[in-house]
Amino acid sequence: MCQKVDPDPKTKAEKKPNGKSKSGKGSGKSLPSKPKAKTTPETYLTQVVNKGRFQKVGDTLTVQAGDTLELRCKGNPVQWAVPAYLEEDDEGRLRTVQHERYGTMILANATAADTGEFTCYPMYCEDKDCRKQYDKAVKVFIFFSDPQELFVPSADYYEVIQLRTNWPTALPCQVTSPLAKVTLHREFPPMEVKVDGREISFDVKKGFTIHRPKQYHAGSLYCVASLGNLRQSSTKYMLIYVNYPAAPPFPAIQASSDTIEVGKDLQVTCTVIGERDVVVDFTWEYPGHKIGRPLHTQDSVQTVQVDGQNRQRSQTILLVNEVREVDHGTYTCTAQNLEGARSASTTVKVQSAPITSKPKKPRSPSKKSYRNLERPVAVK
Repeated sequence: MCQKVDPDPKTKAEKKPNGKSKSGKGSGKSLPSKPKAKTTPETYLTQVVNKGRFQKVGDTLTVQAGDTLELRCKGNPVQWAVPAYLEEDDEGRLRTVQHERYGTMILANATAADTGEFTCYPMYCEDKDCRKQYDKAVKVFIFFSDPQELFVPSADYYEVIQLRTNWPTALPCQVTSPLAKVTLHREFPPMEVKVDGREISFDVKKGFTIHRPKQYHAGSLYCVASLGNLRQSSTKYMLIYVNYPAAPPFPAIQASSDTIEVGKDLQVTCTVIGERDVVVDFTWEYPGHKIGRPLHTQDSVQTVQVDGQNRQRSQTILLVNEVREVDHGTYTCTAQNLEGARSASTTVKVQSAPITSKPKKPRSPSKKSYRNLERPVAVK
């Protein structure tokens, strides 16, 4: 007998509702809306002009010397960075205040020496641990214009600056007004230096930059600024040319023998192939130094051909005469130039000299044997 099977074994009471209400509308459950991404408010600087009057600050700002500067930076908390002169000696003229939504920096009785870059850093805090958010920092370069001072005052009459062959050189002829016209001059022979924007360029916030220093740039240079009827000279800059290497040296070390017997002589050679006219200094670390064995080296500098180019080979040879067991160990050579230092090491094993047995002397005949030889033989 066949029995009809209900495809849905659940009873009507157990069946789930089809999701429709009596009115024919949906169940009324709406999908949860996606939470809006939390946006960090933009940090910006404003200057308090008068009570209740503010203006947004751009990349640069000009304030008259003697005035009071008040800046506001949105954020809580924030941290301020000011020119080095103010950090060292502000004479109580500088103060900062943190409010609920912004931080305030107030500089009273500003002077031409205060000219420089001011920065506001929003802080990210977890509990009591806070750190600067450098990517959200806002900066402004402020000129404190003084009708009697076209350059930021300096206590030095001369400033020595190295000209590196592989590094741009800055002459910080910092003016106090962006309107000042600035030229570069050589003291001996007296002449104006050409500024073409490529070899030498000028930035009102940085001064002059020599992008690829050469030997002919060396000498005594200074800047001249003019604004209206006022004309002034800057501190003199003594430029010294240094043939700076592009990178620290790469020493290669090799011992005359990795394994040597006691009593023999050892030589450890350290060689650097690099740019010409670059001084390389060598230092050694060796096992015998611990017992006071003196350092004996032979140093040399030669010009060699490498891949068709003239290169400089700087070399030092460490001489260890009559090796002893204490000379066993690691020998390290460190080569250093103006750009940095690198080291190379090798290990030398010292073996005891083999013991050779002395040849035995032939045994001499005894007196008894001699007597037997001397005894006459009876002839029968």
